[in-house]
Amino acid sequence: MPSFNKNIDAVGVGFASFFTAPPEDVIRFTVGQPDFVTPEKIRNTAIKSLENGETFYTRQPGSESLCGAVAKYLNDEFNINAAMERILIAPGCKQTILYALMGLGNPGDEIMLLSPSWATYDAQIKLLGMTPIHVPVRRDNYHPDFEKMEAAISEKTSMILINSPNNPTGAVYTPKEIEQIIEFAERNDLWILSDEIYATMTWMDWPHVSPASLPGGFERTIVIGGWSKSWAMTGWRLGFLSGPENAMSALFKCHANAATHVPTFLMPAAEIALSCSDEVAEMTDAFRTRRERIIEKLKGINGLHVPTPEGAFYVLMDVTGTGMDDMTFAKRALEEARVHLIPGSLMEKGEGLVRISYATSIENIDEGCSRLKKWLNNL
Repeated sequence: MPSFNKNIDAVGVGFASFFTAPPEDVIRFTVGQPDFVTPEKIRNTAIKSLENGETFYTRQPGSESLCGAVAKYLNDEFNINAAMERILIAPGCKQTILYALMGLGNPGDEIMLLSPSWATYDAQIKLLGMTPIHVPVRRDNYHPDFEKMEAAISEKTSMILINSPNNPTGAVYTPKEIEQIIEFAERNDLWILSDEIYATMTWMDWPHVSPASLPGGFERTIVIGGWSKSWAMTGWRLGFLSGPENAMSALFKCHANAATHVPTFLMPAAEIALSCSDEVAEMTDAFRTRRERIIEKLKGINGLHVPTPEGAFYVLMDVTGTGMDDMTFAKRALEEARVHLIPGSLMEKGEGLVRISYATSIENIDEGCSRLKKWLNNL
């Protein structure tokens, strides 16, 4: 029989098995998906484009108009030196990360991850014949542990992949920490892959800062972003990449030979979305309110330690105080409390942790936390 990709057995499927909808009586805290419908203005633009017959091939990296709008957005909002010619629109952020790894890495390379990290990073790295190096973050606040990063570097390390605001931890790295990451990358001659999909969702006194916006960072940083989270467009599968010219030349080749381009009739809608600041602000305010509510509701629950979530819409709580490992905790929470959670063991360095997504209604947050409290306090 023909053989398979020799790396495939090492590739996991992340949280996929926990994304199946549970029974109706279960409170679902698993899916990292805004519960808002895509704003009407965006939906109507896509419908109009389709009705106008915008269904033909177009410029592979994305229309000049859309790429120019993304470049302006990155410049205006995050002080990133982006330009239309260095923007790539791809079918979602997963695809953009894959292109960055494909275009800049080689089999045998080591890619540093600050872990626990989103499970897809590990899977894509292994699929491409590279090795993920999981460096544990600090357990008190889930921020980088620079001593452990120094200990993990080797001559095979070619990239560091960071995600701030972070999934699954909810951490937002400080401007000083981003400067330290740049210095670390410069000293070790690394690419920085910066997954900034949650860039608009920061709840602390310090802002989101992209390494591409700081001295020494632009020349080695690939900025990864997209429309899924901030604009409630998860099912649209639209992401973007920006970086220095030499890197983007390689990533354009990956895209041209993998996907040609995203659907033509979605491009005007994606462009309109970038101007929907009022709608984004309304959804962001809702997430901020939900974050405050879930912190309040999780307080005082026996056995849980909950570092303050700083951004995105996740809480990563330590459940070891309950005497259960995370897999047991998640299984029993579903069976006994009727609450659906993500066990941290699905990610390297996530043992003993459980992720909650608060991208759901206040009513669900109240009821889900109430169920967890009643269950744990009565054990």
